[in-house]
Amino acid sequence: MTTTQGSGEAGFITNLPESVVAMAAPNQNLQAVRIMPEDGCYWYKYVGPVETTYLPLRTTDGRPICTPRTS
Repeated sequence: MTTTQGSGEAGFITNLPESVVAMAAPNQNLQAVRIMPEDGCYWYKYVGPVETTYLPLRTTDGRPICTPRTS
């Protein structure tokens, strides 16, 4: 998995793992995804009609997609 810097924002993942792509529900922006250090989960950039924000990347059954926790 690689990340890239984007216009002053934290790095986006340029190559999402296939397992994450397979789990992700449709209609989520998989082109602008990053892992938030606070929770270790994948979040995507949502550009809405009023504001742009980050939302948790979710599975088709609504569960957030996160990286494995290390002890």
